[in-house]
Amino acid sequence: MSNAFPKGWDEDRVRQVLDHYERQSEDEQFAEIEAAFEQEDTITMSIPASLVPEVRALLARSSNQ
Repeated sequence: MSNAFPKGWDEDRVRQVLDHYERQSEDEQFAEIEAAFEQEDTITMSIPASLVPEVRALLARSSNQ
């Protein structure tokens, strides 16, 4: 059985992330989302769902270079 986790991730890390989000209150969730939108070094955009596979592939290629 091969590791289905991204590089640097393992089952323990996934469980920690899940635990973090499952324990958040709605106010904490909202604050985290708002903070993400306010970051100056990232961009959030909407794309058609049909393009998601192509965008993911493009991002994967660019991060592998």
